[in-house]
Amino acid sequence: MRGADLLVQTLADAGVTRLFSLSGNQIMPVYDACIGSGIEIVHTRHEAAAVFMADAWAQLTGQVGVALVTAAPGFANALGALYTALGSESPVLLLSGDAPRAQDGTGAFQALDQVAMSAPVTKLSCRATSADHLGADVGRALDTTGGARPGPVHLALPFDVLQAAVTDPVPEMQPGDGSDPAAASPAELAAVADALATARCPLILTGPALNRTRARGLHDRLVESLGAPVIALESPRGLNDPSLGALDQVLAQADLIVSLGKRIDFTLGFGAATVSEPDGGWIVIDGEAAAGRAARTNLGERLSRLIVADPCATAKALLATAKPGAVAADWHARVTELTSARSALPAETTSDGMITSAGLCAAVQRQVAAAAASVVICDGGEVGQWAQAMVNGDERLINGPAGAIGGALCYAVAARQARPDAAIFVLMGDGTVGFHLAEFETAVRADTPFVAVIGNDGRWNAEHQIQLRNYGPQRLIGCDLSPARYDLAVAGLGGHGEFVTELADLDAALARALASGKPACVNVRIDGLPAPGGAAH
Repeated sequence: MRGADLLVQTLADAGVTRLFSLSGNQIMPVYDACIGSGIEIVHTRHEAAAVFMADAWAQLTGQVGVALVTAAPGFANALGALYTALGSESPVLLLSGDAPRAQDGTGAFQALDQVAMSAPVTKLSCRATSADHLGADVGRALDTTGGARPGPVHLALPFDVLQAAVTDPVPEMQPGDGSDPAAASPAELAAVADALATARCPLILTGPALNRTRARGLHDRLVESLGAPVIALESPRGLNDPSLGALDQVLAQADLIVSLGKRIDFTLGFGAATVSEPDGGWIVIDGEAAAGRAARTNLGERLSRLIVADPCATAKALLATAKPGAVAADWHARVTELTSARSALPAETTSDGMITSAGLCAAVQRQVAAAAASVVICDGGEVGQWAQAMVNGDERLINGPAGAIGGALCYAVAARQARPDAAIFVLMGDGTVGFHLAEFETAVRADTPFVAVIGNDGRWNAEHQIQLRNYGPQRLIGCDLSPARYDLAVAGLGGHGEFVTELADLDAALARALASGKPACVNVRIDGLPAPGGAAH
């Protein structure tokens, strides 16, 4: 048995069924070891795409998503996507090839200090030292992706370690051997339950790891047991998240805010939102020391209690300790009204007949609503914000607090594999599609059909809008794009393409794309608009 065989066996024993990967010299032993292992290799066209796919797989299945890339340039290509997985709190394991340990310090081919590079964007970054330790290394890495705040882990695999014979394998670390805290103590749970029971306008906030897609049913159970509305924040626009309307007013009217793993960071204006009652405040439940320090710094005296505990475990424990509450009769309705508030939406077409962002999203929503099961994937940028505000499926993936763009096509490939019976809809702009357009070929080869809808306004609209607001229409520069036929490119890659310029043709084009059974691109010429905002109340 080689180190590569022990690595693959450990992954298979842990329930890993696929690796999202782009091949390269240093990881060929791992490819070889996958033969007959029951682990499928989904071979991508870019290393970042492999990490994005692992991220989506993790979010939809609750399992660790595993990406495998080669050394140095391949590893470096994957780093940006690791930052997105970190922000989205996704349990992802990145395995990267590495130069042989025996050649350290000699100027080896593609030698690079990968651990130092990935440390800032991972929970743990390490380099394997021997074939005998590989099983234990992988076990530790998989376990570390979970815990109080899930996130990515990186393990570098020197070529000679993968090739070496396993002589005396070190036993794997057992799950749960890590140092992450468990649920809050009984006394702390009682204190939180008491605070919620006496609040008139309580509010519970969660981060990405406890959103409705990933913590299925938990929000509803918390509302029923604790009486407090539950809101997940996972957009980089935070209080300006177009899918959450006038969220800032909800926070301002609350007399108690309980944060279940939601960082008190830029997305909350660094805690600038104030509660309505002088005696009210914030209870922050988080297992990460840095998050606790930020909460103390940003909230100051408004931080009533900081509890070092696993947010998910604590949320489930609170279900059993809930007490009858004094929630105001109209509080839930008020929160729903405010988070649903939108500034006046534009017409579906302009005066000269051009499709608007609102018209595009309304048409996609009709297709989503007709599907028996659906996953909606929203990329970033202005089109992504319209999609997040107007298109709702059974499950949703977005670009997350990191604010990166371009990963949605990669998400779609993994989403089809995780949800083979669902209709997968991806919404993005003509800027974002350019990042990973080649993954349509991956999708064709992997037989993972989905419908990607491009709102094509011929520019990088988010930056265009910034220039308009901050510098004026006479100082627009560098944000124009061509009216490219992305639909023809997708057809050339083996997918299905549709080009739409008239609203009357859009529904039929979307339906044909869905019925094609292929990875499909619906390229829609639109009049790009600024993202929708919450209406004033």
